[in-house]
Amino acid sequence: MNQVKAELTFLRALAGVNLASAMEYRASFISQIIGMLINNGIYFVFWIIFFNQFGTVRGYNVDEIFLLFAIATLGYGLGFMFAGNTRQYLAYLIAQGRLDYYLVFPRNLLLHVIFSRMTVSTVGDVVFGLIAYSFTGRFTLVEIGLFLITAVLSAIIFVGYSVISGSLAFYMGAAQYASQQMTNAMLTFALYPNGLFSGAARVMLYTIIPAAFVAAVPVDIVRFQDGRLLLLLIGTAVIIWLIAIAMFYYGLRRYESGSAINVNL
Repeated sequence: MNQVKAELTFLRALAGVNLASAMEYRASFISQIIGMLINNGIYFVFWIIFFNQFGTVRGYNVDEIFLLFAIATLGYGLGFMFAGNTRQYLAYLIAQGRLDYYLVFPRNLLLHVIFSRMTVSTVGDVVFGLIAYSFTGRFTLVEIGLFLITAVLSAIIFVGYSVISGSLAFYMGAAQYASQQMTNAMLTFALYPNGLFSGAARVMLYTIIPAAFVAAVPVDIVRFQDGRLLLLLIGTAVIIWLIAIAMFYYGLRRYESGSAINVNL
């Protein structure tokens, strides 16, 4: 228990340092957040126009799209706002032999690595997710509670999957591009109504690229207040993280040091 408390204290301090560092340049900090809000807003306008033209499509209307975007963007933002050293960044560190710096610290290696970087623009995703939820009209305590719980689980799945994609560098060498594409594909597919996909594409969204578990399944949990789906989502998050931990630490045996000398002042 003391070890867990020590790790949590360390990670909280790490997040504080990253946030203070990002806010040192206020103009850049604010512009990145505003830029992400505009980017998400433009993408969302497309769906508003679409549903105004075609009405309900396979159980989804514009209200479900608000909820879909709210959960997906809040989950993505929460995940990568704190765990920014994942995806292609983790693949780069591995391929370039840059894990040496982290290996000498008496801390949990994987957590130390992924929480050592903050992605500032994802603060805009968090803000956008909360704004989008305000348009859903779902304001009972149960609905708000399920929204927040599923968004956190979505964040855990996003980060776990990005650790898996980043850890491919242990096995492939230069895997930055593949890792980036895998994470981008997951986010892109997550922002589409699940009912649009069928056959092999639908199977893929529940397995190889588990985009359904970061948006569509959480949406159904909030809409139908389905406890079994919530347990399924929790189980999926656990499985993805078990795979991520296994891939990272098994791959670490193949790690080759870059013999880089780091001096931090």
